[in-house]
Amino acid sequence: MGLCRKKKDAAEANEAVFLRRKITLIRAIALAIGTMVGSGIFISPKGVLQNSGSVGISLIVWLACGILSLFGALSYADLGTSIRKSGGHYIYLLETLGPLPAFLRLWAEFVMIRPANMAVVSLAFGRYIIEPFFAPCHAPALAVKLITTTGITLVIVLNCWSVSWSANIQTVLTALKMVTLGLVIVPGMMALGNGHYENFHESFDTSTLTFDKLPLAFYSGMFAYGGWFYVNFVTEEIVNPKRNIPLSIIVSLIVVTVCYILTNVSYYAVLTPQEILSSEAVAVSFADKAFKSISSVLPILVALSCFGALNGGIFAASRMLFAAAREGQWPTLFSMIHIHRHTPLPALLLMLPLIYLMVSIGDLYGLLNFYSFSRWFFLGLATLGLMVQRYRHPELPRPFKVPLVFPLVFTITSFFIVGTSLYSDPVNTGIGCAVTLSGLPVYYLVVQKSRIPGCCTSKFNLMTAKLQILMRVALQEVQTY
Repeated sequence: MGLCRKKKDAAEANEAVFLRRKITLIRAIALAIGTMVGSGIFISPKGVLQNSGSVGISLIVWLACGILSLFGALSYADLGTSIRKSGGHYIYLLETLGPLPAFLRLWAEFVMIRPANMAVVSLAFGRYIIEPFFAPCHAPALAVKLITTTGITLVIVLNCWSVSWSANIQTVLTALKMVTLGLVIVPGMMALGNGHYENFHESFDTSTLTFDKLPLAFYSGMFAYGGWFYVNFVTEEIVNPKRNIPLSIIVSLIVVTVCYILTNVSYYAVLTPQEILSSEAVAVSFADKAFKSISSVLPILVALSCFGALNGGIFAASRMLFAAAREGQWPTLFSMIHIHRHTPLPALLLMLPLIYLMVSIGDLYGLLNFYSFSRWFFLGLATLGLMVQRYRHPELPRPFKVPLVFPLVFTITSFFIVGTSLYSDPVNTGIGCAVTLSGLPVYYLVVQKSRIPGCCTSKFNLMTAKLQILMRVALQEVQTY
């Protein structure tokens, strides 16, 4: 009788609707590395060099971005092991600074940051995968955008279908990324070994450095490291999060920082600064010059790297929307899970339209500066929230506790970069600020105290019920935090 009862309980648990813990340590490391090593290292060197003014200063910027990201990542590891909910930035702001900053972060994320970020990565995917077919000319913008939208759609479908599939593909593509970086690093180191140091002469010439452009160099560099926080988005799906969140973050950032420095040194060993600045796709230009025999292979590998970053970013970001709906700051539909696939289907589908819109804009560096203001402002707020929480609730258990100097340095630096960017690029930064603040009326009119007429509410609830049936989704049945 007892055995039958246990079997019945196990069967009911298997049928229950909730997000399973399927992210092991290896998958968590693959998620972190896979989202960091995307398009950034293959497109950002141009932006870093352009705004830093010299080879030597650009390499310092890359190292500084790695160290700064590590400070932020260690702070997030502290938050992720003390606050057990999925949702990353949103949840941490909600728990430490309150509902308004959390909602503004959510609003900025899904109106601007997430679509723009995914558009940057996916446009790089489209350009790298199609560029070799049009060499030595540039691929038509329309062709790039068509390939881009196809890639985005495929990633969304994959994530809607299966958590395990998307996690396994992420692991495979991460391994492929490391091979791709190796194909850049090895020829560059060989060139240095053969005495090709000419591009490093007068590396620290500051005659072309303007300090108002330096924050934009950091934006480009930090974009390439962006992804270390994605592990925190899926806390409730990580096996043994107390151990695996800090470990995956530390391992992945050390590996990526070392690889990024070596990759940039390799670029400069083979390409002149002028060649990097004039290139639309730095890795393609590198492959054309370093080894013509396989120059058509490297862009395909870079495109797959971008695909992996897209997959990881969408996988993680959908959990923020899921968490916000569960907390009552977003429509209930988006906190629902597919009853058979156990994936947050509505949250995933919501991201498509705005990503398509950003892709239609198509300006990589404009998009980068456009969303960077809000991204780094709210990252700084989240680490500020850690310090506030430490002061208010020193009694909270912290399985992984970092010295306060880490969040302090990260917070100050983030706010400094954000502040100076208002001067460096007032148009894009101002637009980003305005879009973020546009969430204020939404919060006060709809979220904090609903002022929607009852007839509209009933129609909205009816539409939600119909969409729930159509998508075959249900609310989470098992608490996972």
